[in-house]
Amino acid sequence: MKSHLAHIPLLLAAALALVPLGTARADESISHLAFSDPSKPGTLKVRVWHGDVTIRGADVSDIAVKSDSTAVLPTPRKDGMRVLSTSSSFVLSEKGNVATLEYGGEGWSSGSADFEITVPRSTSVVISNSAHGDLECSGITGDIDVRTMSGDVKLTDITGGAMVETMNGEINVDVRSVAPSRPLSFSSMHGQITIRVPDNTKANVVFRTHRGVILTNFDDKALVTKTEVFHRPSRASKKSGSPDAPPAASPDAAPAPGNGSSAASVAQDKDSSDNQDWHNDVRNAVREAAEQAAMAAKEASEAVSEGLAEAHAEMVGAMPPLPPMTGGKVVTGTLNGGGTEIQAATLNGDILFKKAE
Repeated sequence: MKSHLAHIPLLLAAALALVPLGTARADESISHLAFSDPSKPGTLKVRVWHGDVTIRGADVSDIAVKSDSTAVLPTPRKDGMRVLSTSSSFVLSEKGNVATLEYGGEGWSSGSADFEITVPRSTSVVISNSAHGDLECSGITGDIDVRTMSGDVKLTDITGGAMVETMNGEINVDVRSVAPSRPLSFSSMHGQITIRVPDNTKANVVFRTHRGVILTNFDDKALVTKTEVFHRPSRASKKSGSPDAPPAASPDAAPAPGNGSSAASVAQDKDSSDNQDWHNDVRNAVREAAEQAAMAAKEASEAVSEGLAEAHAEMVGAMPPLPPMTGGKVVTGTLNGGGTEIQAATLNGDILFKKAE
C-alpha cells in the first residue's frame, strides 16, 4: 500500500507539468483579430471550400479563430518576409470593420478544415461555403447570411435578420426574438426546415414545399393560415381546361350504323373511353409535375456549379441564389396578427413551424 502511495506525488507532478504544455499548444492554434472600430458593429465574412464552421457570439471585443489549419496573417515575419504560399492554411484579415476568413482557394487539393470562431454578439455574419460543411451560428444579434452547396445549417439564439440557402441539407433555426424590420428567409432544395419562434411573435408567414408536409404546433387562433396547391396544367388541360371528371354518357346515344349494337352498349363504351382519357390526363399531369420539379433541381445544381469558379474571386454573393420555387403546396398566413416576414421553401422536405421551447 505504501509503495502505491509513494508514486502519487510523482504522478501529480507529472500531471501538473503537462498542464502548461497543453495550454500553450491550445493558445498556438487560436488566432486573434481586432476590428478597426470596436465601438461599432462589425461584419465577418467566411469563405470555406470544405469544412465545418461554428460561430458563437460572446461578450468580447475581437475575433478569435480556432482551427486545425494554420493561419497566414498579412503581417511580415520577424525576418521581414511575408508568407505567400503555405500548405493547408487560411487567411484572416480585416479592413474597415469587415473581417474576412478564407480557406480552400485551391479547391479540393487544400483538403478539409474545421473552424471555431468567437465574435462580438453584434457582428453580422456572411458565410459562403462552396462544396461541403455543416454550419452553426449562435448568440448573434447581427444579421446572418448563409449560402452553401451541401451541409446542415443550425442557427440558435438569434435576434437579427437571417437568410439561409442550401442545396442539400437541413435547416434548424431557434429565434430568441424577432425584429420588426429584419425578415427571416430559409430555402433548401433537399432538406427539412425547422423554425422555432417565441409564442408571442408577430409575423407574416409564407411556406412552400413540393414533396413534403407543412406542420405547426401553434394554435389555429394564433396562426391563421390558408393553403393553396398549384399544379402545372397537363397537355390536355391546356387545350380544354383542367382534367375534370369525365362527363357521363348520354342515354340517347345512337348505335353505330351497321354493327348491331344497342344504344346502351354504345353509351357504356363511350363512358369507359372517357374515363380512360380522364385518368390518362391526370397521370400526365402528375408526370409533368415530377418532371418540372426534377428540371428545377437540375437547373439549380448547374447554376451552383457554374458559380463555383466565380466564388473564388468574390467573397460577397460568391454563390448564386437558388432559383425561385414555384408550384407545390403553399401556406400563407399571419401569426398573432402579422408582422415580420418569415419565409421557408423546400423542394424535398417538410417544414416545421414551432413554438420555441
